[in-house]
Amino acid sequence: MNVMPGGASSMLNLDYPQSVVVVDDYETAQKIVDTLSDKEFPVENLCIVGTDLKTMERVIGRRTWGSVLGQGAVSGLGMGLLVGLMMLLFTPGEAFFAVLLTGLLVGVVIGMITAAITYAMSGGRRDFNSVQQVVATHYEVLAEHKVAAKAREMVSEMSFMRAKAFQS
Repeated sequence: MNVMPGGASSMLNLDYPQSVVVVDDYETAQKIVDTLSDKEFPVENLCIVGTDLKTMERVIGRRTWGSVLGQGAVSGLGMGLLVGLMMLLFTPGEAFFAVLLTGLLVGVVIGMITAAITYAMSGGRRDFNSVQQVVATHYEVLAEHKVAAKAREMVSEMSFMRAKAFQS
C-alpha cells in the first residue's frame, strides 16, 4: 500500500492493513480514533483513508474580457515585483521608486497580454471561473492486522456508533 513516494510512504503504510470501520464523514473517523486513543488503544497502528474520491467543481463566475484582463494584471504583479527588484540591482539608489514602479508596470502589462492571448485562443470554451477539489465520499479506518480485531470490537461498543447503526 504505497501512498506517497519517498520517505513519507513508510510512515503512512501499515503492515497488512485491515478495515475496522467505514464512515461517511471525516469527523466521525476522527472521533473514532480519538475515542480509541482515550481508551489507550495503540493508535499508531491506525490510519484514516479517504475512499470513493470524486471531483467537485464550484463555478464562481462568468469570464469576460474585463475579468480576464483584471486577473492577468493581478497575476503579473508578482512577476513585475520580481523584475523591479532585479532592475534595482543594476540601478543607482536615487531612482528606487521609479525603477520599482517600472518593473511593476511591465509585469502587469505582460500579465494582461498573456491572459488576453490565452483567453482569445480558447475560442469561447469554458467562459467561466471555477475552483476544483477532490473529496472523499467515505472514510475508512484501517488497522494493522495484529490489532484490527480489538479495534473493531472497541468501535462496536462506542455509543455514537451504535446510534448511527439505528439511524441508517
